Amino acid sequence: MLFFLYKPISKPLEITVDHSFLKFSCVRTLLTLLVLSLIVITNISWAQSNIYPAHPIKLIVPFPPGGATDVIGRIMAQELSKSLSQQVLVENKSGDSGNLGAELVAKSQSDGYTLLLAALTSHSINANLEKASLRYDLEKDFSPVAVLGVVPLVFVVNPSLPIKNMKEFISYAKANPGKLTFASSGAGAPQRLAMEMFRFQEGLDMLHIPYKGSGPAMTDLVGGQVLCMSETVPAAISFIQSGKLRALAVSTSKRISQLPDVPTVIEATGVSNFDVVSMFGILAPTGTPKAIVNQLSEAAKSILLRQDVQDRMLTAGVYTNYLSPSESTKRIHAEMNMWAKVIKDSNVKLSEN
Repeated sequence: MLFFLYKPISKPLEITVDHSFLKFSCVRTLLTLLVLSLIVITNISWAQSNIYPAHPIKLIVPFPPGGATDVIGRIMAQELSKSLSQQVLVENKSGDSGNLGAELVAKSQSDGYTLLLAALTSHSINANLEKASLRYDLEKDFSPVAVLGVVPLVFVVNPSLPIKNMKEFISYAKANPGKLTFASSGAGAPQRLAMEMFRFQEGLDMLHIPYKGSGPAMTDLVGGQVLCMSETVPAAISFIQSGKLRALAVSTSKRISQLPDVPTVIEATGVSNFDVVSMFGILAPTGTPKAIVNQLSEAAKSILLRQDVQDRMLTAGVYTNYLSPSESTKRIHAEMNMWAKVIKDSNVKLSEN
């Protein structure tokens, strides 16, 4: 037989709980949850801040309402608003030959919310002619988004002159040195410099008569107070069609649909190279993120490929001609160099205006 000896336990079993450890664990858990929450909130904020556009965009037009720059700007603003699912609002900031609006955009934040609808030919001329007084640099202070299109020029004469074509124009000018007057909308206008370029190439002695805008210049040309002019096709075409002015040549390298029977300067004179247009595009302040520039450029490209947009642009005399950001940069640089040479060769002074 087996016997077990039982010895009673004198004290009950005690379980000790480390309360300090529990406190530490709770605090650590709370801190972990707080950090994770902050990470999630930060990621959401970052994602939201990188959604472009998150609010309306201002498209600055540096000229008054009604002109080609304004028309192009309003067409593009309307269509970009649809493409970007965000309002693009046109603001006309005219003054100082377009320099006021350009300077405003140049000094704006580089966030893609303030853009310039630039008259690139005029701005390129200003950059050369007003170099000492401009408070912005066309090539350094902007990131080109896209070239949008061009407006051709046309050489016209008062029909009282015995001139039917460009060769007769050259002969008449050489036979009458200093007597053939040509009007322009201003000393630094593209219309004036196109004529200066041609005059210099052909060695013609002509007298420039500057006006305060195309309207007064055209009025005096039709009236015979001045004899010839290089003018934008939209401004001149009604006078050409009515017979009040005679068209001699267009300034583009190829004929244009609005004046299909009018030869180019190259065709009419035999010069090897002559291609002068008034060019328009969209610029952003330098430093604008490349992703935003490319997004805007691709949107503009898609818009300009549409036939209905091309038709609306052509109604205003604009031939669409999309160029990418890199292509636009090269084109603006070439434009700057071309006008620098014309201004130097022709000794153009802003004080003539």
